[in-house]
Formats: sequence, structure tokens, C-alpha cells
Amino acid sequence: MSHDQSDVEVQNREQLIQTKEHRIALDCILTGIEAAQPENVINSQVEVNNAVLSINETEYDLDQFSRVLVIGGGNAAGRVAKSLEELIQRHITDGIIVTDNPVELSAISCVQGSHPVPNQSAVEGTKQVLDLARAADKDDLIITIITGGGSALLPAPVNNISLSELQEVTSNLLTSGATIGEINTVRKHLSAIKGGQLARAAAPARAVGLVFSDVVGNDLSTIASGPLASDETTFNDALTVLDWYEITPPESVYMHLDQGRQGKCEETPTSDMQCFDRVDTHILADNRTAIQAAENYATDKGYETLILSSSIRGEAREVAKVHVGVAEEIISSGHPVEPPAVLLSGGETTVTVQGSGDGGPSQEFAVSAALEIDDSRIIVSSVDTDGIDGSVNVAGGIVDKSVKEKLSHRKLRSALNCNDAYKVLESVNATIKTGQTGTNVNDLRAIVVAE
Repeated sequence: MSHDQSDVEVQNREQLIQTKEHRIALDCILTGIEAAQPENVINSQVEVNNAVLSINETEYDLDQFSRVLVIGGGNAAGRVAKSLEELIQRHITDGIIVTDNPVELSAISCVQGSHPVPNQSAVEGTKQVLDLARAADKDDLIITIITGGGSALLPAPVNNISLSELQEVTSNLLTSGATIGEINTVRKHLSAIKGGQLARAAAPARAVGLVFSDVVGNDLSTIASGPLASDETTFNDALTVLDWYEITPPESVYMHLDQGRQGKCEETPTSDMQCFDRVDTHILADNRTAIQAAENYATDKGYETLILSSSIRGEAREVAKVHVGVAEEIISSGHPVEPPAVLLSGGETTVTVQGSGDGGPSQEFAVSAALEIDDSRIIVSSVDTDGIDGSVNVAGGIVDKSVKEKLSHRKLRSALNCNDAYKVLESVNATIKTGQTGTNVNDLRAIVVAE
């Protein structure tokens, strides 16, 4: 599949293509993002024949249900909903999804929320999602769209916790260096929808989850904080995360979690509960979807390829050093593959924020890589597949030896110290700008090693 088929493009493409290798790196990235586009994923894995909906060979006779409802949220939820409408619109009774990338829908309402920190619109949209689920009965089918970004876009704060307090905790967690699993442990216990609570609200209806995973390992309880998945974490676990990362939450947040720890609030549902008896979940796309498409593209262009892993995690700046080290080994010894080669990886790196600059993990990865590159044959590209990396409207960055020559070791090091990767990459036209891509399957990196 060529990236030319997609409406996702690098807006500053001409500035970035200095060599054939730069073009290959960018096109690997775009091809990967294209493969994870909801339209392509739905068309390849979901079909309808004579009112029978087939998802990965599991069949649902739509005529057997009193109502068919479509609910959910996430970065890609709008595009997934649109593709579903094209397949089964005449069967859809009602629906509502919450996304930060809204599209025009017919049978389903589309509410625009914000990501990665929730806003009031998302709170109101999530309330409508829950209301629709709670009103369903055993003869109804609830198709639930769950994609990356769903944790922020389906907030549903509980008890007396205000949106601003939820925003404060979320922001502090996102900059603490906590893993997505740890962040979601807290989120689940401050929400009325996460951690299997949507399944509890939907029971006894038949619930079918359509999942686009942005989580390493595809843990259903972590993707969008697992609205349809059982949750083994506890209120005590949530408090432990806040304590470990030295986050002092607002008093209402602490009080709620502490009351939960004392057994005064209902825990998130565990796997032995009946609310999951009529829940099916299908993972339709994940990081490997993007990586395998990128690998096929590179192979077609005559490059040796190596998928390092789709499960890379850790501090972005440290992970970058390892990637450059593998590229150097290819040049010096021809191992583990001969040049010309393309190394591919995915996963979710993190940044422990110490400074007040701009840029997310993919840009920080690029800056750290630029510090390490001493050979002009190495080109490193790194993006977040949703097109938004951190606090700025860029997907990531692409770097080579010339970046260090233009900027100096000192400027790059200073940018890392201040967490200001965006400014230095932008100053040398090394940011990758796609805008919102309409999907989200985690980070994607392509390292090209020329002959």
C-alpha cells in the first residue's frame, strides 16, 4: 500500500527531503500511518452480508436485535464511526462518540472533546455515552468504538471531582514519567466509565468493542483505560502511583481515592463479574499494523529491513541512543542486516519533564538521536501516529548528522535539559508536520542506513 493513497501527507515534505534516504524514511512513516487508517482497517476486517455483521469471522445478525447503538471515543473514533455508518447505517438506531478529530455523521452524534487533557465538552459527551448504555436492555447491541486517546476523551469524573481538578491530576501524571498503565490506574478510579464501568453500565445488552490499540502489548484494560475490560487495579494502587511520582492531588481527588481504599466507594469490576458475560472485544489495529506496512514498503524499495520491536518503551532520549547504536553496527559490521537497510520500531516512549519547553517523546527521541549520529549515512525519523506529539502540532522529527553540525552539541543538549525539542528541530526545519492523522496506534520510527 502506497502512502500516495492517503489524505495524510507531510505538509512540509519538500523542506525535509534532502536525500533519497530522507524520502524513504518519511514514506515508511506515512505508509505505516496509512495502514492504520480506520477506513482501511474497517474495510479489511469488517463486512456486512444480508444484515449479518462479521468482525474477524465473528458474526452478529443485526436483525436479531431490537436496537443497534454505536458509542465510544478516542482520536480515531470519528473516522471509525463514519466507516461503520457506510456499512450498517440503516441498522443504527442511535449513537454518540467523543473525539478530538470530529467528522460529519448521519446516524451517530459526534462530540468534539480535547486530548491529552479532557475538557468540558468531553465530560458532557461522555455523560451521554453512559446514559445511552444504561438505557439499553438485553435485546440491544452496543457497538463500542475504543481507540487511542479515549482516556482523555471519555473522562466522566466521579463524585465531587471537578473538571479542573481532573485536568490538574492528568497534566501532572503526563509529565511525571509515569507509564500509561500507571496513569490509567489513577484515571480509572476517578471516572464512572473507565476500568470496565462502561460494561457494567451496558449490561445486560450485548456489547461489542472495536479497538484501535495505542498501548504496548494491547492490554485491553489499558487502551482508553479499558471501558469494556475488567480491572484488577484498586483505589490503593491509584494512591500508590500518586505517591511514587510525588504528585499531591487536589483534596477532592485524595478524599475520593481514600474513601475507595476504605471500601466506601465501589471498586472497578473484576473479571469474575457478570457484566462481562456478553462483552466481545476485537482488536482491529495496533502498532504492528503500521510497522508491517512500513516494512513492506521498505522491502519493495530494495532495502533490507529489521523490525526491532513494536513494544519499545522507556525514556525517549535513552531509547534513541540504542537505535543509533544498532544503525552504527549495521555500518561497521553488516549485522544484524546489511546496508542499505531500514530499522523499524514502535511502542510508547516517555519523557520525564524537568523543563518548560515544547515537544513530546517523538521529538525528544529525534533530538537525542541527532546528538549521537556521527555518520551521514544514518537518517532517523520518529513520529506519534496521531500526528500530535506532546504540546505542539507536529508529529515528530527527522534528523541526520547535519542537524548537530547546524545546531552544535551544546544547543541540542540544552534542548534536552529544558525539554524543548520542538524549538531546536523547528529551527533547522526538522519537524514532521502531518496534522491530525485520524488514527492512533502509538509511536512509529524508521531509521534508514544508506549504502
